[in-house]
Amino acid sequence: MNKPTTWLSRRRLASLGVAALATAAITVMPAAPAQAQPAGPIKVGILHSLSGTMAISETTLKDVMLMLIDEQNQKGGVLGRKLEAVVVDPASNWPLFAEKARELISVQKVSVVFGCWTSVSRKSVLPVFEELNSILFYPVQYEGEESQKNVFYTGAAPNQQAIPAVDYLAAQEKVQRWVLAGTDYVYPRTTNKILEAYLKSKGVKEEDILINYTPFGHSDWQNIVASIKKFGSAGKKTAVVSTINGDANVPFYKELGNQGIKATDIPVVAFSVGEEELAGIDTKPLLGHLAAWNYFMSVDTPENKAAITKWQAFTKNPKRTFNDPMEAHVIGFAMWVKAVEKAGTVDPAKVIDAMIGISVPNLSGGYSAMMANHHITKPVLIGEIQDNGQFNIVSQTPGLIVAQEWSPYLEGSRDLIADWRSPMSCGNFNVKSGKCGGSAK
Repeated sequence: MNKPTTWLSRRRLASLGVAALATAAITVMPAAPAQAQPAGPIKVGILHSLSGTMAISETTLKDVMLMLIDEQNQKGGVLGRKLEAVVVDPASNWPLFAEKARELISVQKVSVVFGCWTSVSRKSVLPVFEELNSILFYPVQYEGEESQKNVFYTGAAPNQQAIPAVDYLAAQEKVQRWVLAGTDYVYPRTTNKILEAYLKSKGVKEEDILINYTPFGHSDWQNIVASIKKFGSAGKKTAVVSTINGDANVPFYKELGNQGIKATDIPVVAFSVGEEELAGIDTKPLLGHLAAWNYFMSVDTPENKAAITKWQAFTKNPKRTFNDPMEAHVIGFAMWVKAVEKAGTVDPAKVIDAMIGISVPNLSGGYSAMMANHHITKPVLIGEIQDNGQFNIVSQTPGLIVAQEWSPYLEGSRDLIADWRSPMSCGNFNVKSGKCGGSAK
């Protein structure tokens, strides 16, 4: 299979062309007088599930945000003001996410929110952030097909995780049959729709693709794993591409072991299993299986070692793990601080404009930048699960990949781009029609 598109595509060049015209038309205006900042702390909202099926993944994101806020306060805060964390628990309840987001913005008066994990929780809060004109930093890999003005996506788009993972399996494992197994909600369904179209574009036949969905918290995997085993017995190398989320992963991998399916037989590459999910569970059924992320705790850089040391000191636990969505919060928080300092205010409209072009260190030893589509540049890493719950990195892209917020493999989105700079200021601009709104007419 061909290597996934990295750097700038034709659609991206079209975006940059519009922006260049905009830059040429800018008139320099006198600087406005500085406005006095309101007294008191700057409130930072934390919107992560601390109970329910997603607590296994989200609780640690709350903890890392508390560490980042504490660390920034030790530096003097932001704009001379201390930061104050406001934590709520949406309890893995998707409508409750919207209620808690409204509470954070309207009642608690937070200036920014860091939160959500599942795409259904993100979709739940989008109208609230748009209506109240606040800012959400979303730290988890997702399905793309979206670019919202009030959201900054610091997790991976499909071309920054899912497609490189499939390419790795095809090239290195010679996989010819594909099981796309996911939890039944928007992220797995849309990601698998993209992957199905991508695989077929590479010559994979429909009968060599098996798609399966299960509800959140699913625990009885015997029949499903048996069907995967049967599908993989057709004489072609088979792999599972897993978008299974939350605590359902534990019985899934256990059942693979119960039925004697090893990574050498049918490898699984997961997009939602990281160090935090592996902590404290028996990793024997998982040995040799894979995960695709943009960061692993085993990355060998000074930046990463320093971050882990600070994390374990903050939690007073030398065994606490660090994972990809946590790194995304590290990056997103650093970007928000720089944007606020650049804008000279926490006013969301001005911070949103200031965010584009902000670049901060990631933990892999490079710099991630916020692009005009409100997504960041990221490396892609493939890791093999070890018996200590860590990942042996078996593949890494040589550079950073620019996110494709709209998939070139789907009919309804291949002509769309997002660019939130003036004059385009659009999340779904159609490069064929020259119109915002996604319409080709």
